[in-house]
Amino acid sequence: MTLSRLARTALLLAALAGCTTVPRIVNEYKIDVQQGNVLTQDMVSQLKPGLTKDQVRFVLGTPVLMDMFHANRWDYVYRLQKGNGQVEMRKFSTFFDASDKLIRVAGDVDAAQAGDFAALPDSKTREIDLGSIAPDAKAPPMEERGFFGRMMENMGF
Repeated sequence: MTLSRLARTALLLAALAGCTTVPRIVNEYKIDVQQGNVLTQDMVSQLKPGLTKDQVRFVLGTPVLMDMFHANRWDYVYRLQKGNGQVEMRKFSTFFDASDKLIRVAGDVDAAQAGDFAALPDSKTREIDLGSIAPDAKAPPMEERGFFGRMMENMGF
């Protein structure tokens, strides 16, 4: 009788132990997953109306999406999923006329406005006619080079 009681008690404790959760002291490392084109304010500020497709590709890089049904539109998409689950997504589009010249841009990256940055709208998406940007608008100041940047510059790279 004591053996059967001991066996039932052990079985009950094993079943209860399987139902409990143990707090995790050490969590696994999850990497950040980055996809698409990284566009900075400096890159977008270099866009001017009348640039050719090759010039835009030189400034922004190869677009993620060149749709054959919309040959006059290039889409740049950026997605960053951090290890903690947060997702950051940006979309930017460039539009060209029939002669493959840049006419406007749209997306959630700002364009320079007369020497300073424009505020993001609530929806974080805006369309900008590049002809409305003042010709004397200056790009944001370049960051000062760090130690390795100065060293590479001195070496001629």
